[in-house]
This record gives sequence, structure tokens and C-alpha cells, in this order.
Amino acid sequence: MCLILSLTLLHLKCLLEIIEYMEEDIYSPKVDYSPGQSTEEQKTIFQKMGASLVDFIQTLVVFGAIFAIIYLFVAQPHKVSGSSMVPTFINGDFILTDKISYRLGEPKNGDIIVLKNPRNESQDFIKRIIALPGQTLKVEGSHVFVDGNEIPETYLPSEIVTRSGAFLHEGQSILVSPDEYFVFGDNRNHSSDSREWGPITKAEIVGKVFFRYWPVSSFGLIHHSSS
Repeated sequence: MCLILSLTLLHLKCLLEIIEYMEEDIYSPKVDYSPGQSTEEQKTIFQKMGASLVDFIQTLVVFGAIFAIIYLFVAQPHKVSGSSMVPTFINGDFILTDKISYRLGEPKNGDIIVLKNPRNESQDFIKRIIALPGQTLKVEGSHVFVDGNEIPETYLPSEIVTRSGAFLHEGQSILVSPDEYFVFGDNRNHSSDSREWGPITKAEIVGKVFFRYWPVSSFGLIHHSSS
């Protein structure tokens, strides 16, 4: 939305400049572009062109700076790659990640987040938060238990089976340490997640997924589970 507002402001600025030039044409003497045009008149034309070019470059710099601030601190676009969050997200989906929410508040169970790959920080993953700091987590009999209660994962198809992994063993209860979170992919049989490589820290979280803008058929805000 900030980007759309920036582009709108740029468009309005251009319109104002056009209106200003139109007023100059109405109330100012016409400039003769014939071969007999004076040197002073030619200088005036080039000066105006140079001033317009400088204004245009300044506008680009300002809006580039605004975009950089938005990208670094407010929201970041991501493209979903792979099938670890099927059916919630599919390969090729384009999403926006909110970078402000977790500066003002804490992650919640069921939040869909973008995080740094714990094994390669140059890559980003998209996963769902399953357990928070201070909670106990257990996978047993294809079900997920948090604080001893099976969580209602209504966002998963009935045929999805949750298995244990190299880090989170079948029937093992783990107490989540302070500032750590366990994250799973919705496509449990095809997801590398905390079952394999353990919990993540808050510092590894890029942000909360809040909007999908492609494909058009799925355009809209993202609803997070409150499990």
C-alpha cells in the first residue's frame, strides 16, 4: 500500500508540473523555435530542460529512498518456491511479508512467517509457527500436541500425516526455550522444518506473511490459524 501511495504521489507531481507548464504557455509569450531564434532564448529552453531533468532525477531518488525504507523496515515481497506449504501456498505464489508486527508484538501459534533458512541464511523459508517459548511440543500417532493438547489443524487436509524427524522424535516432549519457536510446513511429508533441524530464534524471523497478490484468483489478505 505504501508503494501504491508513493506511485500516486509521483503521478500527482507529474500532473502538477504539466499544469504549471500549461499555465506558462497561456500567460507567457510564445517561444519561437525557428532557425532565427536568439541565443538567449535557446539558453532559456536548455535551462528549463536541464531543470526538469534535475527535478525528475530528484524525484526518482526520493521515491527510491522511500521504497528502500519500505523494503527494509515495513514490508518485503517474496515468491514462494517449492511445495512445503501446500495447500496453503503453492509454488509461484507472490506474497508480502510484514516486518513491523513482531517489532510491536510477539509471534503467535498458527502464524505463517518467512524466516531465514537455519542452514543457509541467504535463503528464506515460509513456515507456520507450531509452538511458542515456554510451551511443550510432542508429535505422536501422526498428531501434534502443544502443552498436552492436540492442536486443531483445520488448515490441513484430512489425509495429511505429521511424522517425527531427526530432531523431534516420535512421542518425545520438548520444552521450547525462551526466544525460540518451532515451525512446520503445512505439507508435512515434503517439508524441511523444525522436526529436522530444531527450533528457530526470533532474530531468524523475517516477518509475518499478510498478503498474497499473485495469482489473481488468490489475491487478498492471509488468514492465520489461532491454534
